[in-house]
Amino acid sequence: MTAARTTPPLALWACLILIGAMLAHGPVAQLADYHAFADQRSWHGLAHAGDVLSNLAFALAALYGAWRLHRSTLAGIDRIAATAFVTALALTACGSTWYHLAPDDARLIWDRLPIALACAALLAGAMRSRLALLLLGGGAVASVFWWQVTADLRPYLLLQAAPLILIPLLQWQHRAPAAQRRAFGLAIVLYVLAKLCEVGDHALFATLGLVSGHTLKHLLAAVAAVVLVRAVTAGPGPAHGVS
Repeated sequence: MTAARTTPPLALWACLILIGAMLAHGPVAQLADYHAFADQRSWHGLAHAGDVLSNLAFALAALYGAWRLHRSTLAGIDRIAATAFVTALALTACGSTWYHLAPDDARLIWDRLPIALACAALLAGAMRSRLALLLLGGGAVASVFWWQVTADLRPYLLLQAAPLILIPLLQWQHRAPAAQRRAFGLAIVLYVLAKLCEVGDHALFATLGLVSGHTLKHLLAAVAAVVLVRAVTAGPGPAHGVS
């Protein structure tokens, strides 16, 4: 039996540890003031203009991804997963724009769904498995509706955290090209910075004045998306996973 037919043990153990930690932690509720973003300014009648317009960066990342896919020679699961990721970026631009026009829980569903799907596509692409793409895609949708029904964010947060840990492990185990590993490392750094900006939304807006932490989060996350687009459309490293 070759490595191409087995689940990487280290990644599997890491996944089990993440799930165990999630279960042990107990329910994670959304912050009560989650929708109270720092930048409430309008621009030419457009409400929350900074947080709305910054989603254009995701649309540009998706367009760049579509152009890269058009020029690429990717095939099979590599192309399917890359297409799913680029599509999720386009849906993120739409969903996040819709949410930030009038932030509430009902609209937040359409912001979180494409983000979850993007994470699922990235992880399935790293595993190079059609089955993983189906299962993770279904899990992505379920994680958002689980939050809607139970107010528990754990599955959604798990899906966001998993690629940050599992993809570097998979790349290391399968000796992915150094350029690809550096790209994912850079994307992780940018994503972490984006999350820090999200947490510091009000503090950054008070300090900078012109731009809020949440707007910066959108911009940094979009740059991370561009880095990932370049990586996932460049072609696979050494063969692994199940197609």
